[in-house]
Amino acid sequence: MAQAWFATGPEGPSQWELREVEAPAPGPGEVTIRVHAAGMNPADVKYPTRPGASFPFPIGYEVSGEITALGADTQIGSGAATVGDEVLAFRVSGGYATELTVPAEKVFAKPSTLTHPEAANLLLAGATAAELLELSGARSGDTVLFHAASGAVGVSFLQQAAIRGVRVVGTASERNADVVRRYGGIPIAYGPGLVDRAKDAAAGASFVASLDGVGTDEAIEASLALVEDRTRIITIVRRDLESEGIVAIGGMLRASAAFRDAVRGELVDLARRGLLEVPVARTFPFADAVEAARFLIEGHPGGKLALLP
Repeated sequence: MAQAWFATGPEGPSQWELREVEAPAPGPGEVTIRVHAAGMNPADVKYPTRPGASFPFPIGYEVSGEITALGADTQIGSGAATVGDEVLAFRVSGGYATELTVPAEKVFAKPSTLTHPEAANLLLAGATAAELLELSGARSGDTVLFHAASGAVGVSFLQQAAIRGVRVVGTASERNADVVRRYGGIPIAYGPGLVDRAKDAAAGASFVASLDGVGTDEAIEASLALVEDRTRIITIVRRDLESEGIVAIGGMLRASAAFRDAVRGELVDLARRGLLEVPVARTFPFADAVEAARFLIEGHPGGKLALLP
């Protein structure tokens, strides 16, 4: 028997429960994966608490592991595969599991450049960052502002923007300024004077877009002050601003989901080529998912987290 974590109610990790489950044998177009690392994201905690969620709710959206069974005549998202191959998968349902069966098109060969905890955290943040970059319309030589640039999405965005030749001015706390620099961004601090600091960092260039990963009023006000075209102010946090012309994206929205699914292979290839890193701050034993989730939402991880079955 396998084990998997479920939310049994809408109150967050206090209502999570570890259960024994059986991963069904894969049919055509399906793959069974033994999980070596389950990636952790704020969405894992957030989505089971949203209105309309039904319970028990399987937790987790991305994993890394090895194939233990393949359905008949089945290829994975990256092509041919065999039992024993190391793979990663996103967007799956119930990734906080020791073994699970998933649609094969969600599964990709794991780049040898990544450990399992890194691979298990590549695609949710990476695909979110890729969508932000695409919607920004930024091209080589352009300058953009990214709020919360030292976070997981921000770090992936910095790397993807650098590949395109896009310059990023990124807000971060002083203790995380070096993270922004490490991945090619120009760090500026939050707080009073943010707009002036952003202009100074841009060194005379105009901001073609502003990407919001934090959702504070300060971030939104600075974005409005610096970017004239509101359709190029894009948030992953604030759905309440759409009436003002600001664009909100999210994995539960159809257009976002379609884009993020389509870009998975490209991101895996970037990681394979050594162009996309995934900083992992800490791993937790699989049985400690509740503790890990509380650390995720209440602490300052300084990188990605993973559960290790």
